[in-house]
Amino acid sequence: MNPLEQALNDYLRIRRSLGYGLRKAEGLLRNFVAFLWAEDVPYITRELALRWATQPVKAEPSTWAQRLGTVRRFAVWLSATEPHTEIPPAGLLPHRYQRKPPHIYSDEEIEKLLRRTQQLPSSKGLRAHTYTTLFGLLVATGMRVSEALSLSRQDVDLQRGILHIRRTKFGKARYVPVHPSTVEALKKYAELRDRIFPSPCTPAFFLCERGQRITASIVHYTFAKLSQQIGLRACAEGRGHGPRLHDMRHRFAARTFDRLVSRRARCRTRTPQAVHLSGACPHELYLLVWRPCLNSYCWLPTGWSGKCSHDFRHLVQSIFSLAARRQQV
Repeated sequence: MNPLEQALNDYLRIRRSLGYGLRKAEGLLRNFVAFLWAEDVPYITRELALRWATQPVKAEPSTWAQRLGTVRRFAVWLSATEPHTEIPPAGLLPHRYQRKPPHIYSDEEIEKLLRRTQQLPSSKGLRAHTYTTLFGLLVATGMRVSEALSLSRQDVDLQRGILHIRRTKFGKARYVPVHPSTVEALKKYAELRDRIFPSPCTPAFFLCERGQRITASIVHYTFAKLSQQIGLRACAEGRGHGPRLHDMRHRFAARTFDRLVSRRARCRTRTPQAVHLSGACPHELYLLVWRPCLNSYCWLPTGWSGKCSHDFRHLVQSIFSLAARRQQV
């Protein structure tokens, strides 16, 4: 093991002890260390860091910036013990990721996707049922893909109709009640799975054809190919671009908000109503705004990175004030 590899292991160990996951960062940094080793350079330089970060020629500039930022954080830590380390400047690649507007799936799109999923070829007769049940669960509950794939059999209480999500965002856990129709679909899948794999080597609820837990990369790739086949995405060699699995979570939020608005319609209010959905960072804040005059809702990215709660209140107040002035006119 060369000194850079040892330093990387120490870096990952220390940061993980502070609560960071670093799953993606570890892969990037190990690839970068291997790149330096191939270049026969025992320490980090600005030139090599920039060259490695921009290696994926067809990648988005924001991806380059993210790769360089990962190396920069490692370089800052390493410079305390390795004096030859060159730290890439913070603004060397100033691009930032721009969150794409969510795609709200229609009922027809969901139906086409599930029908095509049922036709997936399978050597043991499980693959189509696995993906159909998985996609249906995401639509019905709004769970994250990682949360559904992390479910173990003990986490799925089919008697009470409750899912125990143990590995969620920020290390939290929660319980998700599910509709009786969803419980019935999960029961049918569990029965088929147990007939095909009566003694699997993993406690995972969703299994692949080899009797192992399904990986997120395979799920996203399968979804992308199915989406291309039904016209949701343009044909491409790889995954391509277009609606994502995560957008099913946005659909769930929009439909839930839609039902709430329908209930409040009895009050005959014409004031716009809003709810916020945010990502891991404050600048990823989104507003789902209901527009009574148009009988529709829209997604509005705020793009602010300041005091999130203050900015959110200010934006909502502005929307409501503008609607009130228009009604007075």
